[in-house]
Amino acid sequence: MLSELRVLEAIAPDVLEVVKKRYRIMQNIFWMQPIGRRNLADSLGLTERVLRGETDYLRDQRLIDATKSGMLLTEKGEGLLQHLELLMEQFTGMDQLEKQLASLFEIERCLIVSGNSDEQEKVIGEFGELVDEALQRQLPEGRNIIAVMGGTTMAEVARHVSPLETTKRHNLFVPARGGIGEAVSIQANSVSALMAANAHGEHRALYVPEQLSEEAYHTLLKEPSIRTVLAMIKEANCVVHSIGRAVHMAARRKMSEDEIVRLKQKNAVAESFGYFFDEHGAIVHKVPRIGLSLEDIQKMPTVLAVAGGKSKVKAITAYMKNAPKQTWLITDEAAANEILKGKSPLK
Repeated sequence: MLSELRVLEAIAPDVLEVVKKRYRIMQNIFWMQPIGRRNLADSLGLTERVLRGETDYLRDQRLIDATKSGMLLTEKGEGLLQHLELLMEQFTGMDQLEKQLASLFEIERCLIVSGNSDEQEKVIGEFGELVDEALQRQLPEGRNIIAVMGGTTMAEVARHVSPLETTKRHNLFVPARGGIGEAVSIQANSVSALMAANAHGEHRALYVPEQLSEEAYHTLLKEPSIRTVLAMIKEANCVVHSIGRAVHMAARRKMSEDEIVRLKQKNAVAESFGYFFDEHGAIVHKVPRIGLSLEDIQKMPTVLAVAGGKSKVKAITAYMKNAPKQTWLITDEAAANEILKGKSPLK
């Protein structure tokens, strides 16, 4: 139900405001019935003219009755109010949780999905729906370049992206970084290609391993096709990325046992964009870069970070100390509630 409300809020926020207003009116009538219009207007902080229009509508819908003693809910109105209470409690409660987390991390916005992505696969699908809504809302007219990270979460997110092309908006999808030697289906090239296909946009691939020696890196940079794609990646005005657990990501990157031991010794808990962070958000290791860096995303207008589940609480908290202020974090209730337990401002 929350996802449907998100859609409604995105496309017609005024409609949701009307629902909230009428819910408050019905709620106050129920609490104080029978009540006159003037007393109700004073209680709600509305003018009598505005309130009259709303109560006339509710009466026409047979949700309230107007008697000599004042207004009261009908049986139909009381039944509807019960359903609305459950709906509004869920929505407004999640809304407050989102605001608290965004304030804690000092970022632009946080969107939270019900559940725990560690245990419920459908939650990751809902991450994808929120990413789609955010892209629909945030991408401006004109030409956009969207950089996309790889990984299992991002692969599922890509499946839920819908057409983003319009007559005035055209989108090019590129991998945010080179491949890291994992399954082809979850590499950044494949994920960005799938997202491009579902969005009806264009795609450019980067056929370069992420981990290279300095010599090999400079040799590849001389290749015109690689230089062209890397230049596009650097021009991206949007990035969609995940946040990984340090040791898990080190294994995925096929780092040596010695390197993994050193990461553990340095208490690394998070990884994103090839950077490994400890619990305080300090960078303790950096993979030689082929693609976007932390410096690059600081100036991007649209940054969507996707991660959830209790297992990623430390990773999310550590990375968010480095996240640009324009970041939108998309996470779940399990992670949000755990993060907010006894936390103070992080930056």
